[in-house]
Parts: sequence; structure tokens; C-alpha cells
Amino acid sequence: MKKSNKTKALIMAGLLGLSLTACGGSAQSETTAAATTAAEAGGETGAAEDSQGAGEETKAEASQGEKADGQTYTVGICQLVQHDALDAATKGFMDALTEELGDAVTFDEQNAQGDSNTCSTIINGFVSADVDLILANATPALQAAQAGTNEIPILGTSVTEYGVALGIDDFDGTVGGNISGTSDLAPLKDQVAMLHELFPDAKNVGLLYCSAEANSQYQVDTVKAALEELGYTCEYYSFSDSNDLSAVATKASTESDVIYVPTDNTVAANTEIVNNICQPAGIPVIAGEEGICAGCGVATLSISYYDLGVGTGRMAAKILTGEADIAEMPIEYAPQFTKKYNKALCEDLGVQIPEDYVAIEE
Repeated sequence: MKKSNKTKALIMAGLLGLSLTACGGSAQSETTAAATTAAEAGGETGAAEDSQGAGEETKAEASQGEKADGQTYTVGICQLVQHDALDAATKGFMDALTEELGDAVTFDEQNAQGDSNTCSTIINGFVSADVDLILANATPALQAAQAGTNEIPILGTSVTEYGVALGIDDFDGTVGGNISGTSDLAPLKDQVAMLHELFPDAKNVGLLYCSAEANSQYQVDTVKAALEELGYTCEYYSFSDSNDLSAVATKASTESDVIYVPTDNTVAANTEIVNNICQPAGIPVIAGEEGICAGCGVATLSISYYDLGVGTGRMAAKILTGEADIAEMPIEYAPQFTKKYNKALCEDLGVQIPEDYVAIEE
């Protein structure tokens, strides 16, 4: 079969050469080259047929190897709720990972609109889609991701305390397994010192937070103990969801000289409710982060959530490219904290701010 094909190819090339002889040496030369090519093609026909299956197999292997070679990745992002802090963390993450991997990474960004059950639904979708990495933005998103998979790498961000969030006793800073991430934990004792610096004559401090957020409970417990050492009387004002926030905030404003709000996602998404109650009542709020402070607080010792997201994105790049093992990556913390204040609200409430505070940009 192979010999017959080759012979036919040579005969056809020879006849073609005779018909074109009158066209000159150049055409004859081109014809000779064409004959040689045709002969070679004829001789290779059988080999191509024999290796067709192997060729298809090689293509399949190349397609499977594309991800292993670090060319394309899909990252699922589950964000608990939309507010300034979490939005900034997500943006920082995406910007950093895009800077590291360029077009090789695509994002499936989804928002749970404050519903923990929706977080679980989103995570299950990511698991079914077999994404390469999951970003869990906020504690309920991280908890849903932990429950959803023990194989896909999970990075948390905007999570205050991983030991509390994940139920790890004697947490040493490294989660292990398929989870790591970044923490937005501010120095709580420094926040207490800020409250004392601005309101040394206050007596009663209300601790306003969502009881459904484990890390909010951790923060107010820590702050309460530190404030009581300074002689303040502290009272918990917890609410289960945003539907209860107005009533609880109203009670807190009538019974407190100052209110403290931790890095609480429910408050962060509803600062207008708190401000509309506390500002007319003349009750100042010390906030756990800048977004809450901009909405209803007078001062905060806060991190940059965008920078926190950037740090998380760089961790993700190392995991996806195989440069680092997530099981061995310790939780990373914000590198710096800044004293900031809400200029308009401070002026309205007559709060005197020291010179080392930075005004929040409007």
C-alpha cells in the first residue's frame, strides 16, 4: 500500500514536469521540488495513519498538562456581603493575582448578600466546578468553605481569628490542610487605649455586635476585659441579624456614654442605621475598621483592607504555581495600622482629635 502510493506520486510529478518544461528553468526547478514533496508525502501516508491514535492522545495530554504548566487557573471568590472593607479586600486580591499571573487566571466572583446559607451554596458550586482555589472573604464564607472541601486550596481574608472561626483549640498560627489566609485583626488593646485617650471621663461603654459572627464575639470579649481593667463599665448589646440592629442600637445609645463596634460585617453593611440613631443621641462610636468609622464612627485604629487583599493574592499565586504548600503557610497579618477619624462626625459631636490621627477621605 505504501509502495503503490509512492509510485503513483512519482509518475504524476514526472508528467507534470514534462508539461511545464517550456516554461523555463525556474518552473522546472519548482516542479522538481513539488515532485519530491509529493513523493515524501506519499511515503509518509501510512506512517501518519499508524500514528493517528497516538497523535490524538498526545493532544489530550497537552490539554491536561496546560494547567499543570501554570497556564490557566480558575479562582472562585465567595464574599459574605457587600461593604467597603470586604470590597476592598476582594479588589486587592484580584489585582495582585492578576499582576502575578496575568491572563492565566480567571475569577468567578459571587456575593452571598449577608446570608451564611448562601455562602454554602456558592462554595458547593465552586467544588462542583472544580475551581483551582477558593477565596473566602469573611468568617462565614471561610466556615462554609471549610465544610465544603478538604481538597481545593482555601484562602481566607477579612477573618479576625482563625482559631475561633474554625474551632481550633490552641491555634498556633498555621491552620494546616488546605486552608490559610490573612487576618484583619487589629491590636485590640490599642483600640481600647484609643477609646480611653479620647473619652477618659466616660463611664459606660456599650459593645454593639452581631452574635452570629464568632469573631465579633471574640473581639468584644477581649475589649471588654481590657476596658474593665481601666475602670469602665461594659455591657453587651448583641443582635442576631440586621432586622434587630435598630432596636438594639437604640437601647445601647440610651444606656452608654460611648459605643464600641468591632470589625462586624453586619454593622459594616448597615452603618446608616447606627449613625441615624447614635448621632442624634450624641453618642460617639469607636469602630474596629475604617469603613464602619466612615459610616457611623468617630475614630478607629484600622488596617488597609485593599493591602490585606493584595497580601492574600500573593499567597494565592505561590499556591497555584506550586511555589508554596498551603498546608505549611501561616496566617499573615496586616503590616501596619493607622489612627483615623471621621472629621464631619467629630465636629458635629464636639470630639477633640489629637494631631497624630489621619482624617478619613470623604
